[in-house]
Order: sequence, then structure tokens, then C-alpha cells
Amino acid sequence: MMKIARMVPVLILVALLGCSRPQKPAVEGSPAPDFTLNTLNGELVKLSDLKGQVVLVNFWATWCPPCREEIPSLMRLNAAMAGKPFRMLCVSIDEGGKVAIEEFFRKSGYSLPTLPDTDKRAGTLYGITGVPETFVIDKRGVILKKVVGGMEWDRPDVVAYLTDIMNKP
Repeated sequence: MMKIARMVPVLILVALLGCSRPQKPAVEGSPAPDFTLNTLNGELVKLSDLKGQVVLVNFWATWCPPCREEIPSLMRLNAAMAGKPFRMLCVSIDEGGKVAIEEFFRKSGYSLPTLPDTDKRAGTLYGITGVPETFVIDKRGVILKKVVGGMEWDRPDVVAYLTDIMNKP
């Protein structure tokens, strides 16, 4: 009886530590961490509401050279996927938020479906270590691919990969 009484506080401590454990960073094969952010137009976007679509979540910043280099290909990819079960979410970690992003788009002529993440909550949920970092999420909400660094998103092989994911049940 005495052994059980001594173990109860230890078990309580283990349970409490287990409950307060930080979320693991997003990894391929795991469910995509859910987040809710507003677009530049004020539309509320909740990732979990996009199940049934392939979602490309791109973390970026206006001050990041590799991010700026991949914007044209992201724009072309987004245009090519119009009308398909696909959604692009470009999550900006710019501290200047909406104002800084809109100024960048005005000066550059670029445009992306952008969600400011000034407090970096979404970036923290995903465990990003820099920008750009991109996650491809399937229709069930599972992360299929994590890409660290910039790339040409409208390459034929990338479009074929995304199309294949969209065509799977």
C-alpha cells in the first residue's frame, strides 16, 4: 500500500508533463497542424476547413531573397490550378504585417494569396526554421512533402505531382 501511495505523485507528474508537451514540428506523413489566419482582404481561413483540397502552405517574407525569387513561379502555379481542388496559402512572417506585404506587392507588381502571421503562431506550429519553407498537404489533411528553400513551383514535374495528388480519392 505504501508503494502505491508513493507512486501516485509520480504518476500525476508524468501525466501533467505529458499534457504540457509542446507540439512536434510538422513532418511528412503527419496530420497538418491546424491554424486560422486572415487573408489580406480580411477573409478568415482555417486550414482544417480546406479538407478535400490539396493545399500548398508556403511560409515566406518580403525581405527574403529566395522567397522573392520563387514568387513568379508560385503565381503561375496558382493560376494553372484555378478551378481545381487546390488551394495555395502563402503565410508571411513579416513583422510589418499587412501594410508591409501590401507595400511590397504594390512596388513589385506581384500578388499571392497571403495570410499575415505577424505573431508567428502558424510558423511555430509548423516548426519552421527559416523561409521559404513549403508544405504540400493532401485532401485528407496529411503532410505529404516539406520543401526547405526556394524552388520553381510551376515546373511540369511539380504540376504533375500535385495533379496526381488531386486525382487520388
